[in-house]
Amino acid sequence: MPTTHIPFAYDFGPLQITGFGLAMLLAFVIGQMAASEELDRRGWSSEIMGDITVAAVIGGLLGAKLYYAALTGDPSAIFSRAGFVFWGGLIGGILGSVVVVLMKKDSFAKISDAAAPGLAAAYAVGRTGCWAVGDDYGRPWNSPFAVSFPDGAPPSTVANLTQQFGLKEYADLPMNQVLAVHPTQLYEVAMGLLMFWIIWRVRDHKHAMGWLFGLYCVLQGVERFIVEFFRAKDDRFFGVLTMAQVIAIGFVVAGVVWMQMRSRPSTSQPGILAKA
Repeated sequence: MPTTHIPFAYDFGPLQITGFGLAMLLAFVIGQMAASEELDRRGWSSEIMGDITVAAVIGGLLGAKLYYAALTGDPSAIFSRAGFVFWGGLIGGILGSVVVVLMKKDSFAKISDAAAPGLAAAYAVGRTGCWAVGDDYGRPWNSPFAVSFPDGAPPSTVANLTQQFGLKEYADLPMNQVLAVHPTQLYEVAMGLLMFWIIWRVRDHKHAMGWLFGLYCVLQGVERFIVEFFRAKDDRFFGVLTMAQVIAIGFVVAGVVWMQMRSRPSTSQPGILAKA
């Protein structure tokens, strides 16, 4: 029998605590802590990470909402509670971080290299929030490991799957029937942890600083490309590929190019350790 999902949400008077909000908070905290610790370990000052985290939060939230509004063609979606899209959030967060790094006259290569393990860990933690509220689930799946989301965001009913996600092949079923689907949130948590493990294992690399961020971009692009095949989506604009998969391919290519550019330490591209 498929598992039935129960959302994590509690009301304390006018205040509602959700698993998504807690996961987002923990994701940013873990990302900052990991990056700060890594900078300190390498002999660099980690003082800048507080400002970068604030900029990443602001840029990430704004980017996620702008991406969602552009995807839906509805500018008013910017002001709704729903619609935080990962790629928009990541790109916005990176741009926000770059602004702070430039203002502080620091090195983006240095900061991004140290932040790479934390980015992967933050992604894994953040995706637990999607699971907690029943968001971003996958396509219908006939398996004992499938999960139904009767109180998801939105519920995994035939009506939502056909009307919101374009899965017209299920339109003959009763509209209020709840279908069991792929728990893609858990797939992403697992792949996020795998990304973290890989990056953590090679964090003492001998390449120029910045190389590790390129590796993160490659792994993140591969992860997102894979999981999109299981997601319930209506934006497959490029044949069987979604917009997210096209962006994922771009991230993989950019990551490979960045890794190649940072493959050898030099006077202009130093290694990851501060000079004694």
